[in-house]
Amino acid sequence: MKDFIYPEMMVHVPLCTHKEPKNILILSNDAMKLQLEISRHENMSATTAQASLDALRSANDSSFEVVLSELPCDAASIAHLSRVLTDDGLLVTVHPALENTDENKIIMQVMSNYFKIIMPYRLENGQTLLLASKAYHPTADVILQRADMLDGLSYYNCDIHPAAFAMGNYIRKEYLGVIKN
Repeated sequence: MKDFIYPEMMVHVPLCTHKEPKNILILSNDAMKLQLEISRHENMSATTAQASLDALRSANDSSFEVVLSELPCDAASIAHLSRVLTDDGLLVTVHPALENTDENKIIMQVMSNYFKIIMPYRLENGQTLLLASKAYHPTADVILQRADMLDGLSYYNCDIHPAAFAMGNYIRKEYLGVIKN
């Protein structure tokens, strides 16, 4: 996969969905490309921490509108991720491939205790990211003007954004009642 697709999709999907993201938390052991993508947006600041539960535990409650996490999801990390998000916060995280349905269903069921919307989205090579939102829907609430005003992108655009959430019927059937959209 082209090395620009992952950071562009990890960053711009949530930042072009949330109405007014100002504070972003990046949980990554290699955040440089994610930080570069965030810098394309005006009036947003990023805090970077290691992708560890200890780093997440030390973050203040309700202090971030968006969290970009490369921390593996389990019940403890999901609870802390929800805790550090504002009431209308968005989370994008890595997760197992959609074909690993048992593991994904467990993660998504735990997330459903904290988030109103839970939707996987695809990158170019079939890899997926998982968006969990307390308020905003990633296809209904996309801020097209913000998406169109970004310069220097190689992959992400306002057409790719909603298209990434399209899933085949076999995925929809497999995750019926688990994906919340």
